[in-house]
Amino acid sequence: MTDFAWIAWAIFGVILIVAEVFTPGFVLLWFGVGALAAGLAAMLGLESLTAQFMIFLLASTSLTAASRTIFANYFVRGGEESALKTGAENLPGQIGIVSQDSAGALNEGAVKVFGSTWTAFPVKGELPLKAGEQVLVESIKGAKIYVRR
Repeated sequence: MTDFAWIAWAIFGVILIVAEVFTPGFVLLWFGVGALAAGLAAMLGLESLTAQFMIFLLASTSLTAASRTIFANYFVRGGEESALKTGAENLPGQIGIVSQDSAGALNEGAVKVFGSTWTAFPVKGELPLKAGEQVLVESIKGAKIYVRR
């Protein structure tokens, strides 16, 4: 078996690398590379299955740990403040145009921001909204935004 162990390691490595395409997380790739490293060691004459497995384990865990460190340091921004904001969480601080005058006891109106129309309320102390005015989005609560001129 040890004469052909490198073939088994190579097949196992290729299966893991191909499986990485279908899974999130970027982990199976490194285990596939570890299996290929163990297969290379077996092909070069290392006959001990225990030593081959140790090479597989060492290479896989080292590459996984190194890639996690690289990704954490270079590709993930620290803290919530510097995180990329998308969708509704990006609205505060944006300028919108009032598309419908305020009405009712709560001065409910409509404001268009980034092409989407939102139910809007003037913040405390602001006058009712008038169509065509520019407003600044102060905050968002649920599906409603609070604005000021």
